[in-house]
Amino acid sequence: MILSYIRTILLYLVLIAVVRMMGKRQIGQMEPSEFVVTMLVANLAAIPMQDGGIPLFSGFIPIVTVLGVELVLSALSMKNMHIRRVLCGKPVILIENGNILQKNLQKTRVTLDELTGHLREKDVLDLQSVQYAILETNGNLSVFPYPKEKPASARESGVQVKKQYLPITIVSDGDLLEKNLQKANKDKAWLRKVLREKGATLEQTWLLTVDGSDKILFYRKEGK
Repeated sequence: MILSYIRTILLYLVLIAVVRMMGKRQIGQMEPSEFVVTMLVANLAAIPMQDGGIPLFSGFIPIVTVLGVELVLSALSMKNMHIRRVLCGKPVILIENGNILQKNLQKTRVTLDELTGHLREKDVLDLQSVQYAILETNGNLSVFPYPKEKPASARESGVQVKKQYLPITIVSDGDLLEKNLQKANKDKAWLRKVLREKGATLEQTWLLTVDGSDKILFYRKEGK
C-alpha cells in the first residue's frame, strides 16, 4: 500500500515537471498537437499508477519519450511554417466584411448555432455589426466589429485618464515576498508602518499589494 502511494506521488511530480517543460500554453488554450500530447501523457501515467506490477521506470520512459518528441516538434514548428501548419492548422475566417462564409463553416464543421453562441459570448447580438470573425488554431473565436460599432476609446473621446500601474504583491497569506518588496522600492520599515496603520501583524495579513502610485490594497486573514 505504501509503495502505491510513493509510485503515485512520484508520477504526479513527473507529470508536473513535464507540463512545466512543455510551456505555459499547456495550461491555457492548447493547439491540437498539445492537446494530444497532454491526453497521451495523462494516460501513460495512469497505467503504472493503477498496476503495481509495472516497473515505475517503465512508466517514465514513454512519458519522457513523448515529452522529447513534443519539444522537438515545438522547436521545428517555430522555425518552419509548413510544419507549424501541419501540427496546428491555420486560422479560418468565418465572417468577412459582415458576410458569413458558409463554405468555411462547413470546412471547420462549425454550425450556425455554435457561431452565434460564440458571438454572444463576445457580447455580439447583431451579426451585421461584425466585420471579421476568425476561428483561431486553438479553437477560440476572434471577433472584430466594424469601427463604427466599437465603443470610443478615451483618446478618441478626449477624456483624460489616470496612469495605470501594476500592483505588486508584498505579503501573500502571511508570507513576506522580499524580492517584490525591493521591486516596489520599499523596505521593511515601510511595511511595519503600513501594518501598524492597519492594526495587523504580518501573520494576520492575507494580502498586501502596492502599485506605482503608492495605492495600497490590504486584506486581513479571516478570524485573525
